[in-house]
Amino acid sequence: MGLVLVGLSHHVAPVELRERVALDPERAGALAAALGEGRAEAVCLSTCNRTELYVAAEDATGAESRAVEALRELAAEAAAELGAVVYRLHDEAAALHLFRVAAGLDSMVPGEGEILGQVRSAFEVGSTGPVLDRLFRQALHVGKKVRSETAIAESPASVSSAAAALAQQVFGALDGREVLLIGAGKTGELAARSLASRGARIAAVASRTPERARAVAERFGAQAITLDEVSRQLVTVDVLVSATGAPGLVVSAGQVAGALARRRGRPLFAIDIAVPRDLDPAIHDLEGCYLYDIDDLEAVVAESLSGRRREAARAETLALEEAERFREWRSSREVVPAIASLRARAEEIRRSELARADARLERLTDNERRAVESVTAQIVAKLLHLPTVRVKQAAATPAGAVYVDALEHLFGLGEEER
Repeated sequence: MGLVLVGLSHHVAPVELRERVALDPERAGALAAALGEGRAEAVCLSTCNRTELYVAAEDATGAESRAVEALRELAAEAAAELGAVVYRLHDEAAALHLFRVAAGLDSMVPGEGEILGQVRSAFEVGSTGPVLDRLFRQALHVGKKVRSETAIAESPASVSSAAAALAQQVFGALDGREVLLIGAGKTGELAARSLASRGARIAAVASRTPERARAVAERFGAQAITLDEVSRQLVTVDVLVSATGAPGLVVSAGQVAGALARRRGRPLFAIDIAVPRDLDPAIHDLEGCYLYDIDDLEAVVAESLSGRRREAARAETLALEEAERFREWRSSREVVPAIASLRARAEEIRRSELARADARLERLTDNERRAVESVTAQIVAKLLHLPTVRVKQAAATPAGAVYVDALEHLFGLGEEER
């Protein structure tokens, strides 16, 4: 069964294109089910930085074509732009890529901790079988191992904390600066915590769900407001951070322009860390307003890279080791049918010979017959033990296929079917 990865990320595609193919968990699960029809397996991993479709199928070429077409349908009128940015990885290369993603090595902020939870969520709603179940469990394992055995996750370790660092760069200090947070999910709350830890005050939290807005607001001593009250709040705050899961824009340029007119020249700093974007890109053109989206955080990330390179190298080693284990596991699966056929053939011969000798065994007691059964079974098991071990060992090397062919030829495995 072949493993295929088709996707695009912040390395190759701008946020304008990534937001078109972004999927919430429900849609990711539905697409995985569609791609996993028949005997195929599929998982759709969609984050702020990437949308990746992992498919395991007997027809790897067909699976790749279906995955590419799924991305084209998501991109709609921007489908023509995908050709230059979509990457395709196969088998061990696809596995290594996922292990690097789970380890935080492929993130905009190396070592960021949110990606591991996103990988787990994608796995849980995916349409998995033996291959993707093994792949994603190993990915979660290596992600945890990297975080426990290296220091790659040191601050700033997420897009949220990088956003707070960017705000501090702009203002010099955040003490006393008031923040309006739109979005009461995990990403928004992490951003609020990062800003508060740098001295800012969370003044208000807005959400489509009043209960969630109140819950997050209470943690920061802030006011919970509705989305309809955002325009009024924009008049007084210094920083606007938006991180919702809305499918379209949440704040328009017109809303911000109206607030700026009443701010008496005070600048407004806005950070949009949502994909799809929450804030109208035209806000950036308004005088006195500074808008940064998720792609603009790369400069902040670059500053944190130098101190992480040594830890990243250790994390890379762990990811490579996990990829080698996955390769060995896949190789061993390829020899399983031959080994099973060999054991079945040996057992068939054993039972056939016992049946031929049945007349001579009639005088034996039940205990003696069971002893004969046991002894002959043990002889077969011991004869096959070493060949089985050697074939499994060879499976992890380039000579694995040669051993399987030799096994099938020497014992005539599969000749009756042919």
